[in-house]
Amino acid sequence: MGDFLHEDFLLSNPTARQLYHQYAKEMPIIDYHCHLDPKEIRENRSFSNLTDIWLRGDHYKWRVMRANGVPERLITGEADDEEKFHAWARTVPYLVGNPLYVWTHLELKRYFGIDRLLNEETAADIWKEANRLLATPEFRARSFLSRFKVEMVGTTDDPTDSLEDHRHLRESGELSTRVLPTYRPDKGLKIRQPGFKEWIERLESVTGKPADTYEQFLDLLEERARYFHQEGCRLSDHGLDDLPWVESSLEDVAAIYRKGRTGEPISEREEKQFQTRTLLFLGQLYASLGWTMQLHLGALRNANSRGFRRLGPDTGYDSMDDPRLARPLASFLDRLEQTDSLPKTILYSLNPKDYPVLATMAGNYQGGGTPGKIQLGSAWWFNDHTEGMKRQMTDLATMGVLRRFVGMLTDSRSFLSYPRHEYFRRILCDLIGSWVESGEAPRDLELLGAMVREISYTNAKGYLDID
Repeated sequence: MGDFLHEDFLLSNPTARQLYHQYAKEMPIIDYHCHLDPKEIRENRSFSNLTDIWLRGDHYKWRVMRANGVPERLITGEADDEEKFHAWARTVPYLVGNPLYVWTHLELKRYFGIDRLLNEETAADIWKEANRLLATPEFRARSFLSRFKVEMVGTTDDPTDSLEDHRHLRESGELSTRVLPTYRPDKGLKIRQPGFKEWIERLESVTGKPADTYEQFLDLLEERARYFHQEGCRLSDHGLDDLPWVESSLEDVAAIYRKGRTGEPISEREEKQFQTRTLLFLGQLYASLGWTMQLHLGALRNANSRGFRRLGPDTGYDSMDDPRLARPLASFLDRLEQTDSLPKTILYSLNPKDYPVLATMAGNYQGGGTPGKIQLGSAWWFNDHTEGMKRQMTDLATMGVLRRFVGMLTDSRSFLSYPRHEYFRRILCDLIGSWVESGEAPRDLELLGAMVREISYTNAKGYLDID
């Protein structure tokens, strides 16, 4: 690939190159938020071909294939895997400037040793070579974790999940990577959505206890959180399109819960009342457990209703939203702070205009002897590219303490996403190096090298209390 993805790509100055190669490159990975399937890790899954591991479930790729005019049968439809791969190969040359262009070739290079551009002419050879390697034991799920020195993986798990795969991995000692659950009770907050009643029934089934009343419902959420804690969980996560804040009495919320429990219609305001009180309860619970709370905000999900009806959620029909954020977020965090029950919290937004809001909001609630207690989360989803990452880190640096940042996560469903940590670290080093070159930071490699190592690895390890 010549001068593309060379040893110093994204490193535009001498300081950046020193920082990356001497301090960042060899650091282990703490992937504290992803969507890998713990069952696939437990079973050490093998992959039948490149489409199986690379395209299936990847709505990032599906979106750009649709934008390039690829028929749905070659994306999520009935076409065979080789046809779908060739459709992706024909799309890739149109993606220069999109991070997918870099990630595609970086993954081919780092995983498979393939140093050629993917296009229609090279597709057949790349398909054959990658599939040959995928048939070997070195290309099964666990090998990818060990190859990239992944110390910890934080999966995303519903409170009704048994966590048996996590338990097996922990007790067997078969894997050096720690695979820890993350408590994500989103389905228990969506009281207006179809399926809420059925989710409550699953919660009752897994606990063997009734959830007829709101108080019983909260008790079961707490019981499952404590069970998750015993299984190694140290993080929660909430995918909230916007943050609800409508105060109401316990009696009112109990009545709303009864309606949702029996399938009666719920108004939007009633849903926000229910969510507000339930999130406050959960925030206090997380603080008592010593967990970190993650709030993913600002996504407009399932905007294409026809596509959603055809394929379901997480299939490439989501975009940035522009919700009212500052005041409800301040109300929520402040209420927890008033009772000294604000947990460590990571705030993410899908809309980059919110970075200054979140960075300055975090500053309102720092303290208690915990460095970086409230975090501006990593550039997320549509923002995890060069400019998006630089913008997030620059806003954090100018309005907070960048050196306490807990760094990158994959947020991915793919075992082929770990080169994104390399991508992030190169961007981090280039940003700091640019400050040195412009005279805004000293040319002190001991100082800046420690900063790079902390953001790349040690901050997350310490913040999440990972042994």
